[in-house]
Amino acid sequence: MAAILTVTLNPTVDMSSEADLVRPTHKIRTFNERYDAGGGGINVARVVTTLGGEAEALFLAGGVTGALLDDLLARDRIRRRKFPINASTRISFAVYERETSQEYRFVPSGPMIEPQELKGCLEFLRADRSPYVVASGSLPRGVPGDSLAEMADIAAARGARFVLDSSGDGLRVTLDRSRVFLVKPSRGELEYLVGHELDEQGIREAAADLVRRGKATFVAVTMGAEGALLASAEQLIRVPALHVPVRSAVGAGDSFLAAMTFALSEGRRPEDALRFGLAAGAAAVLTPGTELCRREDVLRLYAEACGQVAGDRL
Repeated sequence: MAAILTVTLNPTVDMSSEADLVRPTHKIRTFNERYDAGGGGINVARVVTTLGGEAEALFLAGGVTGALLDDLLARDRIRRRKFPINASTRISFAVYERETSQEYRFVPSGPMIEPQELKGCLEFLRADRSPYVVASGSLPRGVPGDSLAEMADIAAARGARFVLDSSGDGLRVTLDRSRVFLVKPSRGELEYLVGHELDEQGIREAAADLVRRGKATFVAVTMGAEGALLASAEQLIRVPALHVPVRSAVGAGDSFLAAMTFALSEGRRPEDALRFGLAAGAAAVLTPGTELCRREDVLRLYAEACGQVAGDRL
């Protein structure tokens, strides 16, 4: 049993590289290729493990790309539970353009999942005893929109804290039907939930409303360069962004969620967990391609976020 079990229904083999210039119709030579296991929950498990926590990644995978995904997780020594599917796992591709410092990201929708292929995941969740369950990432084609809500109900029935980071039906239906411990929408995802654009005050009110209506104990809204916000029944905390040189945006939100969940699982105060998440998200954009955050960068930026010297405990 790991302290944090992550669920990734639509994982990916993440490939990243660099090119001098990206131009249409031309053969583009790339450099510094890198391959990593990816997808929301898998990224969360990678970051929790990097930070010294105990995580296990539950995921669907198939084909030769699914085998490669499993090999990449083994390479990084990530505890994992693979459930096979007939279709092949998707491959995402990011290219950093040296001349402009721009990043191009290509993300396929992913394979079609058959109804019976999800059953093993649900059975495992019923038997598992991890105190935290993190469902992160998009729903693959063929998976019902209420699948994450069903997982939230399974986790709640055995006393686990369910953490949600999804979009579309995965976000809306789960919050309509179930109560979660922590939900982490981006600004755009929160606007999707309420049906219109939000200014600063609107974000505060929408996050607080989710808590007030019993949808979540904590609502953490990430706003990119504008920082983040955490709403709970007791307080609303707003923290500014940590401004760092941007090398790649891949996995920044997943790093935020991983570090925040890890800090909460360690008994940290919500405001400390929010700042730790902010530090991990900022640390992730410092690294190239699909590397995610480095522990030493997270600790340094966490100290900056807190305005004091951070110890080595986290």
